[in-house]
Formats: sequence, C-alpha cells, structure tokens
Amino acid sequence: MRRDQRTGAHRHSSPTQRPRPGNLPLELNAFVGRTAELTALTAALESARLVTVTGVGGVGKSRLAVRAASGAEPRDGAWLVELAGVRDPDLVEHAVADALNLTDHTRRTPRRSLLDHLAEREVLLVVDGFEHLVEACASLVGDLLHHSPGLRVLAVGRRPLDTGGERIFPLAPLPTQDAAALFADRAASGLPGFTLDEENEADVAELCRRLDGIPLAVELAAGRLRALSPAQLLSRLDDRFALLTGTRRDVPPRHQTLRTAIGWSHELCTAGERLLWSRLSVFCGPFDLEAAEYICSGDGLHADDVLDVLGELLAQSVVTREEGPAGVRYRMLDTVRAYGADWLEATGDAARMRRRHRDWYMGLATWCELDWFSPRQARVAELVDCELPNLRGALEYCLTEPDETHLGQYLAGSLWFYWVGCGRLAEGRHWLDRALELDGGHDDSRLKALWVLGYVAVLQGDTVAALAALQECKDEAERTGSAIAAAYAVHRIGCLALLNDDMPRAETLLRSALEQYREIGELNSNVLMGQVELAMALAFRGELADAVELCEDVRQVCEDHGERWTLAYALYVLGFAAWTRGEAATARDLVMRCLALDHAFHDLLGTVLAIELLALFTVADGDPAEAAVLQGAASRIWPSVGLPLFGSGNFGGPHALCESQAREQLGDARYEECVAVGTRLTPDAAVSRALGAGSKGNAKTRRLPHHEGRAGDGLKQGELRPGQRA
Repeated sequence: MRRDQRTGAHRHSSPTQRPRPGNLPLELNAFVGRTAELTALTAALESARLVTVTGVGGVGKSRLAVRAASGAEPRDGAWLVELAGVRDPDLVEHAVADALNLTDHTRRTPRRSLLDHLAEREVLLVVDGFEHLVEACASLVGDLLHHSPGLRVLAVGRRPLDTGGERIFPLAPLPTQDAAALFADRAASGLPGFTLDEENEADVAELCRRLDGIPLAVELAAGRLRALSPAQLLSRLDDRFALLTGTRRDVPPRHQTLRTAIGWSHELCTAGERLLWSRLSVFCGPFDLEAAEYICSGDGLHADDVLDVLGELLAQSVVTREEGPAGVRYRMLDTVRAYGADWLEATGDAARMRRRHRDWYMGLATWCELDWFSPRQARVAELVDCELPNLRGALEYCLTEPDETHLGQYLAGSLWFYWVGCGRLAEGRHWLDRALELDGGHDDSRLKALWVLGYVAVLQGDTVAALAALQECKDEAERTGSAIAAAYAVHRIGCLALLNDDMPRAETLLRSALEQYREIGELNSNVLMGQVELAMALAFRGELADAVELCEDVRQVCEDHGERWTLAYALYVLGFAAWTRGEAATARDLVMRCLALDHAFHDLLGTVLAIELLALFTVADGDPAEAAVLQGAASRIWPSVGLPLFGSGNFGGPHALCESQAREQLGDARYEECVAVGTRLTPDAAVSRALGAGSKGNAKTRRLPHHEGRAGDGLKQGELRPGQRA
C-alpha cells in the first residue's frame, strides 16, 4: 500500500503478478481505499469456504472481491463467473463451466461435469451478480462445495445466497476521505491536472457525503468535471435532491441515493445521450460499435451520430471501454444498464429495440455460419465467444415471444459450428431441445434444428436421441421436399454408424449424403467432414488408397478456402494411413499439426484422438514410459468427450496396441505409474507435452518420475493393421 501524493489517501498497489491459472480481469485504474475491508475479506476467505459480499448496487462489491481474489493463491487458480447477463436459471451451470474453460462433449449435465472437474482441485470461484438467480446459484454452489473439498466460493450480490456455511460480508460505502480520493483519481483521468486543493476540497467532500460515498455515484460525478466545477456539481445535485423529495418511502435510503445519483447523471445528459443510454440497455453483455449503430439508431438518433454520443457516455463513465480478442468493445455496469432499461420501457420502445437486437444477432450468426468456411474461421470462433451473452439474449427472446419460435429454431441451428466445433455441445443441446419443444410453424427452421440436434447428440453418444431427431428430420424432409435437410440427416445417420463400427452401413450412407450434397451444390465444412468420415470408414476397412485420396482432396479444398477445423480431421486420417504404411515421420508430423489445430478450436474430441495416436507413435520411437503418460493424459480427457474411443474397436485399435506394447516393455507396475502421471495433466498441459515430446524426438529429453522404464525395441513401422480391433 502507498500514499497518494495528490490526495493524501491510501491507494493499493497491484498484487504481485505471477503466472497462474485463472481469468481475473486486469485492473485498469487505481484501487482506492478499502484497506480494512480488504484485510477482513481476505481473512474471511481463509476461514470460510463460502463468503458472500453484499451491499447496494454500485458500492464496489465486485471490485473488492476481484482484488481479494487476485491476492489469493489457490493451486488451480481464481476464476470469475459473471452472471449479470444471464437470464435463464438453466444457464447458470453453463456460465460457470464457460468461466472455467470447461469443455464437455458428453451427455453429462453441466453440473455433473463441474462436480467431476472440481472434485480434486483447489479453486477460488468468484460468482458475481447472482441476485436475480438466487435459487439456481444457491443450489449449484451448495452442491459444488459439498462435493469439492478444495473449492472456495466468493459470491457477490445485493443479497445473501442463504445457503449452508455462508459467511456474509456486508460492504458499506466509502468514508468521505476515501470517496474524495476516488473522486480526485477519476476526475484526473478525464481532466488531467485535477487535484484536491483548498478551493475545491470542501465542495468535493460535501458532494461525496451527499452521494453517501457510493463509488459508482462518485465516479459518475467525477465524469462530469469536463463541463462542470465541483461547486456546480454540488449545486445541481442539490436541485436534483429537491426534485426527488417525493420518492417512495419503502425504498432503502441508499438505494434512493444511488438511483438519485444515476438519475441525476441521467438528467445532466443531453436528449441524445439519454436516448442512447436507454437503448444500449438492450445489450446482454459487451457490444461493439457496429451493433450499437444498427440497433440504437433511428427515431431521434442518426447512425452517424452514435459514435459521438457514445463518446460522451464514455467520458461520463456511463459506458466503459475494453479490449479483447474480438477488438474494442463497450459495456454498461448492470446498475446503470438497469436504469436505462427502466427508461426504455417507459418510452414504449423496448419491444422494438429487442426486435432490432434479435435481428442484428440473427444476422451475425448467419454471417458467422457462412464465414466459418473461410480463412476467418478462427476469428469467427473468437467473435462468437465474445458475443455469446447477446446471442443467448436473442435466443431467449425468440423462444419466449409469440410467433418468434421459428427464428429461435433457425438461430440455434445456425450456431451448429459453434456448438460442435468449439466445444459447446452441452449448451447447444440446451437451446436445441428448448427450440424443438415448441411448434414454430416453419418447416425449414425446424428441420435445420433437428439435424443439428442429431449431430450434437451423436457426438454426445446419445444414440437414442440422435436417431429420433435424425429420422424425424429425414422423414419430414422427404415429405416437404427439402433436399438439403434430407442430405444432412442421411449424413449424420452415417456418422452414427461409423462410431458404432458398422462400416458397410456407414460407407453406404455417407456416399449417399455426399452425392446429395453434390446434386444441390452444397459445399462447406459439414460436407468436407462427411468426406473425412467416409475416408475413416474406408481406412478402417483397409482401403487406404481410397481413404488417402478422399482426404487429400479435402486437404486441398481446405487450403483453398482457409478452412482449418475440418482440415484437422483430414490430417488425422492421413496420419493414421501414413503410420499404417510405415511412414512414421510423416505420420507424426501430420498428427501433431492435427493436434495443434484441434486444440486451438477447443475441440476435445479431435484433441484426444490425436493424443492417442501420438502415444502409439511414441512407444514405437522407443519411449514406452512417455507413451503411457500420454495415454494417461488422454484418459483424463475422455470423460469430457464421452465413451472412451466411442467404445469402438476401430477407433480403439491404436490405444490397445500402444498399451500392450508399453506394458510389455515397462511391466504393469511401471506402466500404471506413468499413466498416473498423465492423469494429473490438464488438457492444456497434455497438449503441450504431446507436441513437445514429438518435436524433441527421443526419450532422453523427456521428464518422467524417478526412473525410466526399459526402452525395448518399440513397434515395427506398419505393425498397426487397418481395421485392427481392441
């Protein structure tokens, strides 16, 4: 802690930074005051597993909680879960999984996945903005704490969770001296050179007292100094209080103060600023300028003026700016957004704004689906990650408003690439199931949602649900004459046959689907994946030349179009074929590239398949101990993907061969010891190890516990036979 030379208040230095797991945001401005509270909250976290910071909106709960969490050092990191933009209680578990970067392709519920993930980890979970989801959050937090002894939860909300073991930490507003220091710090950010002095000190202190020391109110006031002096601010605040003397008596005083402070800031805005403030409240999370210009313009606010008006709201701290993978974005604090939403409802324009919001994100999803098959594939994945809160909002609107169901079905189906390609199967299943429970009255939208649901269920290993959805899609497509839906249904039924080791049926169906795609002129990542799946079926039947020809064609089309996700699976098949032909170096190079691509897309299925093959290659290189470590790492990933190796003898062939050779060379005890090392690796660490091991190329450079197993002679190249079963 150090003393500020301008204001005399104590300001905290940033906590010592060191690389460790977690997603806590970096602090963009000074953390002022709160010395005693920070010490007390830190102590509370050390003695209780569930601490809830409560207080009025804008009092600084989130900032204090993140500061306290960043000073903690749990072995597996501190993770922030932001729930203010989540409206559906069923999505709370998804939001927590998202924050933890937890990918799960299986039919397990998100809660089950979280319980398994956290069971043996030491994690601090900061759950912020839960007050509108209390029951769902209390149930989840209680369950997680009961089953995860290394978990601690720091909850942040306007009320307690009211669950067992909770220690409540009420947060009061800032004392006048600290509030004045905060005012000075924020004022200097927008008005360089501003300091507290004899001329303004009394006015600033009185202003902070009148605002009850609520940090949000103080910061909003400081944002006005570009146009008004502290004395003028105080004078206008007096007027505003006089204006609002008739406020409701059943509202707590500090809630009145905050609402008055925000309302006062709102009153000082121009008509255009107030209009944009209210319209921006329609966003469910961060947004970009283009979205704001489209959604919020018109009827009193020209699109060309949105940027200038937004700049004024930024200067007044109504809106904040942030940068991330998808570029510059903006957000509103939930308290400020809620105030704007009330005004939007009062103007009678809320329904129109929500429709425009829906239209923009429908358009975004449609564009992203098309652009997925392009060199911008990675950019699309990052963009949808950033826009997920708003896409959820659009889906929720479509599935709760009359006559909008078909658009919800279309939107849930159009995001297939995200559900499948970016490790979001569980959430995709949630929205698709919800959409298909309703009658949208539009065949095309329903058919799309059906084949996407079937695809998701296939990858989750839910054969019954997959067949039901795909057969309904096929039957209805034939009835309505939808050639495209029929092709997708046949394709995914063929994929199901592939995973179930029915290679003749898989080949027949996949060839039929590819022929239908050619007839209707369909070419995208799905079509190419069908070609890769056909190649897999052929490779497993020993028809390597035909399999390689198909995948080389896919490889060329992917290179031409900049497609990388499907390319990874083509490289997997090419690597398998190269190994089977005895071309070990080529096989390793192909599968390492496959692994790097799959990992970049958070595709756990492709990742774990590649690691299994690399384990086989590693035992052949004379390093059975490292091969066992990789098999252990894969065994940790499989529960998040589904049934290990789909229960398939064909997909399981490399694993079985690798295990038998490694056990023979190491002995059972040493083999199990090395597998145990692998099971302790996170997926990221497993990928790094697999890629690093492949690049180093010999056993002596790799790190294993205690002693090396005997190397043995390894496998002869080409020993793996097509179609070999476990």
